Amino acid sequence: MDKPRVAIFDFACCEGCQLQIVDLEEEILDLISIVQPVEWREAMSEKSEERHFDIAIVEGSITRPEDEERLRVIREGADVLVALGACAAIGGVNKLKNRFPMDDVRRTVYGKSADMPHLETAPTKAAHEVVKVDYKIHGCPIDHKEFIHVVRSLALGREPVIPDYPVCVECKLRENVCRYEYGEVCLGPIIRAGCGARCPSNGAWCFGCRGLVENPNVPAAMEVMEKYKLTVEDLKSRLKLFNNEEESVNA
Repeated sequence: MDKPRVAIFDFACCEGCQLQIVDLEEEILDLISIVQPVEWREAMSEKSEERHFDIAIVEGSITRPEDEERLRVIREGADVLVALGACAAIGGVNKLKNRFPMDDVRRTVYGKSADMPHLETAPTKAAHEVVKVDYKIHGCPIDHKEFIHVVRSLALGREPVIPDYPVCVECKLRENVCRYEYGEVCLGPIIRAGCGARCPSNGAWCFGCRGLVENPNVPAAMEVMEKYKLTVEDLKSRLKLFNNEEESVNA
């Protein structure tokens, strides 16, 4: 049986998630044994003439009308579409610009050239806000083990398992002291796990790069806030970095 054809595309991003794939080193050889990379600008110069892909992986947020059209073309040619990293999955840091008028954004970025037509910009969108996304690999950057799990599962015709429980679960498993005990506001109670509680385990609060769990336990989060004499606004203020469309969390 032919190996699944896999293509990786990038939009507005730092390409850090793709670098995580490049850094798989020996492990990438195991993946190549079960999939066929046919297009990947970051790592190969070849470009597939055949525009059908069994698995298309997109990194980056959508920031221009022409990007939306390009993403639709990729979606039409892909059996499975995977959003790679926070920018593609939830819009990422790039969504911060949505808090400002687009004219102001253009002038801030391009200065006197802001009115040039090819510099048109638009509110930033995650991939699923433009087309149907089948799976999301969360994080900024992604967790390479999760990437391997998703690609391997899809190549073998299995359903990949993406965690839908909060980071706090992983923190407790690692026996971390809660960041709230250090006087910090941590998003762990409402953010999707799967990173191994990377930030709290290394002395920082959860920044929310994996996005909200499907059904955040808001009452439990409120109990935490009340225990440490904090407010909903304290929690929502932390959501602004990675979850600019998710500020509906309230009491």
